Amino acid sequence: MAQTEDNLDHDIPLWPLPSNWAKAVVGLLSIICFANSYDGDFVFDDSEAILNNKVAGIVGRADLLCALFFLLSFLGYCRALKESKCKEGTPFSIAWILLSILLGAVAMLCKEQGITILGLNALFDAVVINKLNILEVVLKILRKDKSLESLVVFRKGLLSRTTMLLCGGAAMLYVRWRIMGTGPPAFTEVDNPASFADSLFVRAINYNYYYSLNAWLLLCPWWLCFDWSMGCVPLIKSVTDWRIIALAVLWFCLIALMGQALRSEDSQKRRILTLGLGFLIIPFLPASNLFFRVGFVVAERVTYLPSIGYCMLITYGFSLLSKQAKRKKLLVAALLGLLLINVWRCVIRSNQWRSEEQLFRSALSVCPLNAKVHYNVGKNLADKGNQSAAISYYREAVRLNPKYVHAMNNLGNILKERNELHEAEELLSLAVQIQPDFAAAWMNLGIVQNSLRRYEEAEQSYWTAIRHRKKYPDCYYNLGRLYADLNRHVDALNAWRNATVLKPQHSLAWNNMIILLDNTGNLAQAEAVGREALELIPNDHSLMFSLANVLGKSQKYKESEALFHKAIKANPNAASYHGNLAVLYHRWGNLDLAKKHYEVSLKLDPTAAGTRENYSLLKRKLDQLQKKG
Repeated sequence: MAQTEDNLDHDIPLWPLPSNWAKAVVGLLSIICFANSYDGDFVFDDSEAILNNKVAGIVGRADLLCALFFLLSFLGYCRALKESKCKEGTPFSIAWILLSILLGAVAMLCKEQGITILGLNALFDAVVINKLNILEVVLKILRKDKSLESLVVFRKGLLSRTTMLLCGGAAMLYVRWRIMGTGPPAFTEVDNPASFADSLFVRAINYNYYYSLNAWLLLCPWWLCFDWSMGCVPLIKSVTDWRIIALAVLWFCLIALMGQALRSEDSQKRRILTLGLGFLIIPFLPASNLFFRVGFVVAERVTYLPSIGYCMLITYGFSLLSKQAKRKKLLVAALLGLLLINVWRCVIRSNQWRSEEQLFRSALSVCPLNAKVHYNVGKNLADKGNQSAAISYYREAVRLNPKYVHAMNNLGNILKERNELHEAEELLSLAVQIQPDFAAAWMNLGIVQNSLRRYEEAEQSYWTAIRHRKKYPDCYYNLGRLYADLNRHVDALNAWRNATVLKPQHSLAWNNMIILLDNTGNLAQAEAVGREALELIPNDHSLMFSLANVLGKSQKYKESEALFHKAIKANPNAASYHGNLAVLYHRWGNLDLAKKHYEVSLKLDPTAAGTRENYSLLKRKLDQLQKKG
């Protein structure tokens, strides 16, 4: 191995660098590639993997961790064979082999493709360490040649090590089966359309087209998209489709490389090409749809490990060219140009990952037929308050995929807020018809029906949502609002209590309980609920305000005043807070402070009729007192 590396380093027409300098250059290039995104937002699935994840966000590093343990397993296997050279008479180090298998298991637990390191280690052992000619062995096996038993590699422990790797792989699969079972994940047609095609020809031709897309992304990573599903890559259904050319080019290149790897008279060339192709192909196999259906068309992350093989093949290709090139400076310029172009592309792409808006909009030019891209752009706009623009993107998502229930649900929500209730009801009804267990759509349909005063239908929709999602505090909250509108106070209180049991920080449910109990004259119970709520959510100014109102009515003026001031400190521009504090002072007889807070409240909200009326009453009273004085 050392001799091979020296030769390649010598062949490539670049300046030789000491090991530490080479590592520093690689590190510097990595920093340049990704430095502009270090302070970026959490985007796309980071929300679920990191922000909303309660044990740790390490799940968001699955691919990087898999690659780390994958390479550590490979290095451990190399160390096992190196140990045998240090100790004469020892074919290999069992401890290092076992450690390599253990690291492979950890890589698999991070990402399923990690298990492929075992096959790669076996290939490395056979081809590089034992210099086995694969074609020669295959031909001898087919011919049942007796000389096969005399091959020296079988006396160097290759079979023993391969058996250990096979047993380790079988043990990993068994443990995974015991933990996760045998059932495959449930994917839909929009995730991987080719895998749902009835025709074997259509499936095969599209799988191979997906391989060519992955190969192209390695060669020219310009078309990058956060999601390639939902019509991003239309199916090839006929041999007349021009995209079949991509398949022909891919297999022509692979067959040419494999031919050289198997038939070349240069043993070093065979070993390098075989190992490069091994790194390129073996880690990609779990994503190939050959063994099981995967949940994506193209996923850029699955080319992370295969890129090792790509770099090996590119490097070896340049070393071969440098031996024949007369103008080596031109070759050096081409190599450095390729490096700089890829660094530049990384800088651009990492900048696009700084925010959701940039990420989602960058996908529009790559996958304009992808409904999920339009959906995410629309969602991002809606979150920023730009509802008009969001509506157009949601409509386009539904047009591209008429069964996209999440787009229908979000569009229905916006239309509901704009009081376009009938269209909102149509969309939400269609969503639950397409996906009957879509709890969020059932709840939103209930809200629309409630707004249309179709209370029985709304109640039924809410309970359907709860049936499909047992722990649904927001639905219980909305159900409580429905019951409050129907003056079913006990049912409303029970619904809101359920919401706070499921989500103790549900401020709206607590507030509505306090207000309903206050309005129905149950001041003692309202006070108890308010105090319970503030123990759970001590910094919620709306709860302070509601409890302060209750305490004021119970003539606990001092405590009420303190809560009003805390609420105003937290939210000083709330006109109602100042207005109700003024009412408290008015009742309490502290008329000057009442006048001050009435005026502040009216300054913040001049249209508040109740506050203006109370202020007028106070002024008349102050005038009367002044005349008496």
